[in-house]
Amino acid sequence: MTTTLGALRAPHTLISIIGAASALGAPHAGAAAAPAALQDGPLARRLAAIGPCVEWAETLRPTAAEHASTPALDRPGTPAAAARIGNDMTSRIDANAAFARRLADHVAALPDGTFPLVLGGDHAIAAGTWRGVGRRRGRAPGLIWIDAHLDSHTDATTHSGNIHGMPLAALLGVGHEALTGIAGPELAPARTCIIGARAWEPEEQALLAALGVRVFAMDEIRARGLAAVFCDALTIARGDPQAGFGVSLDLDALDPQALPAVTCPEAEGLDPRALADVLLSLRACADFIALEIVEYRPDLDPDHRSADWVAEFACAALGPGTAWLREKERRFGAANYAPLPAVFQRGEGVWLWDTDGRRYLDMMSAYSAVSFGHGHPRLVEALVTQAQRLALTSRAFSSDRLPVFLERLCTTFGYERALPVNTGLEAVETALKAARKWGYKVKGIAPERARILACDGNFHGRSIAIVGLSANDHYRDGFGPFPPGLERVPYGDADALEAAITPDTAAFLVEPIQGEGGIVVPPAGYLSRCAEICRRHDVLLIADEVQTGLGRSGRLLACDHEGVRPDGLVLGKALGGGLLPVSAFLADRRVMDVFGPGDHGSTFGGNPLAAAVGTEVLALLAETRPWERAERLGERLIARLRSTALPCVREVRGRGLLIGLALDPALADAGEVAERLLTRGIATRDTHGNVIRLAPPLVIDEATLDEAASRIVDTLRALAPADAAADVAHMQ
Repeated sequence: MTTTLGALRAPHTLISIIGAASALGAPHAGAAAAPAALQDGPLARRLAAIGPCVEWAETLRPTAAEHASTPALDRPGTPAAAARIGNDMTSRIDANAAFARRLADHVAALPDGTFPLVLGGDHAIAAGTWRGVGRRRGRAPGLIWIDAHLDSHTDATTHSGNIHGMPLAALLGVGHEALTGIAGPELAPARTCIIGARAWEPEEQALLAALGVRVFAMDEIRARGLAAVFCDALTIARGDPQAGFGVSLDLDALDPQALPAVTCPEAEGLDPRALADVLLSLRACADFIALEIVEYRPDLDPDHRSADWVAEFACAALGPGTAWLREKERRFGAANYAPLPAVFQRGEGVWLWDTDGRRYLDMMSAYSAVSFGHGHPRLVEALVTQAQRLALTSRAFSSDRLPVFLERLCTTFGYERALPVNTGLEAVETALKAARKWGYKVKGIAPERARILACDGNFHGRSIAIVGLSANDHYRDGFGPFPPGLERVPYGDADALEAAITPDTAAFLVEPIQGEGGIVVPPAGYLSRCAEICRRHDVLLIADEVQTGLGRSGRLLACDHEGVRPDGLVLGKALGGGLLPVSAFLADRRVMDVFGPGDHGSTFGGNPLAAAVGTEVLALLAETRPWERAERLGERLIARLRSTALPCVREVRGRGLLIGLALDPALADAGEVAERLLTRGIATRDTHGNVIRLAPPLVIDEATLDEAASRIVDTLRALAPADAAADVAHMQ
């Protein structure tokens, strides 16, 4: 089916931002400056960067007459202000109502196809926002009111005299006629709810109870979780799909320890990260028609931390959804990947979150690149600090970060030289070039005759040269002719290696454990025998530890399981801490010194940013010794999986936290199993030979790994034939 560009539109084709620079209803004027501060900040840029088109339509400000009606506004708490509450009530309500009417008119007049994002200002502006939204729609929208307060006073019940405590009652048709009379449909109580309330007067609670408005107070949120509560709130607000629904977010709903820049902070509020995560669910709601964010105080936000959260909330709620993003990638991207049906937008530790707000345990670690977890604070700090100082010069010049990185690479792994590059593929290519030149210049192989051996089932990358070493027909199809002198021998067969060696053989390139080949562990003693054979025949043993290195297999290097020190070592993935592509080829001088200036290079290889992050990775490696955890937890996971004796699992293999479940293709397809695991909150992928890869970040804890094992076992057990499953259950 042909996809048109029109079908690729984001859910919100154009977001129109209206600033409502009014604090007429509040005890302090600070919130009136919010729209200007947010317009100068990153909010609109961040929204546009994730997909939607954004315009700042206008900013409304109180007129001189409206300001004149609130003389006590800038002197809250003074005896004069307190004395004026009764006298000023009517004039203040009139002033707020006048501003709200203008706001309603502007919201209602937005062109069709635009999505209103109203930024206040104090919460009194809501009386205008939602009447205007209702006029655009032709009926009252459902509304989720996120607030520490109920905002359901009237002029007869208010304790403070502040109008920002009245808008919800007015929207429901209760209160002073100046506020209730703003043109537009009244909210339906049955489709209105409040999330996060924790401070109110009895009169407000009684009014909402009488009307039938559902209040999700903080006690309930703490007991049930915000996600469950928000799901219920969506059900309420979406009671009339034709009417649509909106969200009004008063920032005092948040915990002031995390977001302090608000007008009326209340202790023990919502966690901002948890709120941003649940707001992601709005992306999938085609009937979500407007968003309002109010009560931001820029005067209380010198470090812009609260402003950043405002931008985060807006992006979470208004960004494009999963289906749109997947279609955009399919339409404009090359079809060299077939990703599973999830679109991730955030990672933390061992967890990933998708654009619908669902959380997943990362059991793949980006092929071992995220061994230290997503967003490790020390690595992020190293990245940010160096990026602010110097990121790139090219190797035409020296930097102050690279020498330290090179020294620590060499001392950590016991080599005399290191050559930094970007990706693992580049590091393998570097090793191949070094091996060939060493063969000609040191071993004395005749020109153009050097041979390099690799193994069946290998995966060293996908360059033209490297796929020439591959046994995978899919990797090779359509990319020949390949460079000569690249040959393969069976993996795990040391005798086959020795038989294949000739005087022209320069190097043997091998993975101590084959990752993409299906998590294949060779027979005991294989690697040490290969090392002995290579020494005897003057052939370089080059170990590709891009996936297995830095603790993944239960040792610092997988070669360490057999006490083997290869002549050349290829590192990558985890060396960049999951933040950057950082890789390297390591060898002693007898190999590395074949390179001279101009023989090999890379614009970005060894850049200061990569060197800074790589240095911090090596420091973490030395301090935390993650291979010890990988060995212990890997043994636990393998034992658990083997003990289940599931009929669809032919073999559980691996070392450390690099584990493969080889499935019986007659009972289970690994690709389908990976999709089923995704629905259970486990993010991983199938690999060669109908194998499920299990390789979580090395920082995973025992309880989380046990929970993952339970979900995996349950998923696989559901695939077993009924009689076999019954037999397994009986044995257990």
